[in-house]
Amino acid sequence: MSILTETYQLNTGNEIPKVGFGTWQIPDGKPTYGAVTAALKAGYRHIDTAKAYRNEESVGQAIFDSDVDRENVFVTSKLPAETKTYDGVIKDFKSTMKALDFSYLDLYLVHAPWPWGQRGSTEYDEANREVWQAMQDIYNSGEAKAIGVSNFNVHDLKNILDMADVKPAVNQIRYFAGYTEPRITKFTKDNGILVEAYSPLATGALFENQDIQQMANKYGVSIAQLAIKFVLQNDVLPLPKAVNEEHIKNNTQLDFEISPDDMELLDDLSGSDFG
Repeated sequence: MSILTETYQLNTGNEIPKVGFGTWQIPDGKPTYGAVTAALKAGYRHIDTAKAYRNEESVGQAIFDSDVDRENVFVTSKLPAETKTYDGVIKDFKSTMKALDFSYLDLYLVHAPWPWGQRGSTEYDEANREVWQAMQDIYNSGEAKAIGVSNFNVHDLKNILDMADVKPAVNQIRYFAGYTEPRITKFTKDNGILVEAYSPLATGALFENQDIQQMANKYGVSIAQLAIKFVLQNDVLPLPKAVNEEHIKNNTQLDFEISPDDMELLDDLSGSDFG
């Protein structure tokens, strides 16, 4: 069985494919359309986008033009980080649905607990509770099959969990070998929330690490394959991105196992090596 057909179960009871295809930094139009088309052809059934990526329309079009039925593709999009009002959430969600041309979304995430220019701020606790109320209403309407968050630390998650009627299904965070956010990851998992890893290749920085290259050589795999498998073996869902069709295909070849000792070595890498 291909890893692309294996799933995790969300706390909603829904199934989510274990590997997603990320579209961050892929321009709208032909690049996104081509990448998503190639990903679906390679077997991906989980596509991740966001309103902030400005490529939702091309993602939706590629899915509709493919040979794969819409209901067989798990699609995630995200609320802009700057949107911090109930009405703003509803407006942006409707905009996303129009761009994708979907009748429902499989997963809708709050992109960050703070506007990007105020990273780390806790001034938005009250606003995030208002945002989460709107997210819950979207979930209860059936237009989003699951809801969750992204870039939320322990404080931000507690702030939501203290008032939530619907627990986040996912916390999507920056996560890769040498940068695994142990405290956030543990708290997220302990609360029955799935951890998703964006930038599982450290936005390409892992390719510069000689220790990782040697380990990849040992297993007869690429650095990308090793990095994605590392994430999976930590029970975290990776979202690799690629635009080259060969790379897209290669990233799905994950039929090998990293030894416990090598997993420990990858865990112990210093994140400072990758920026």
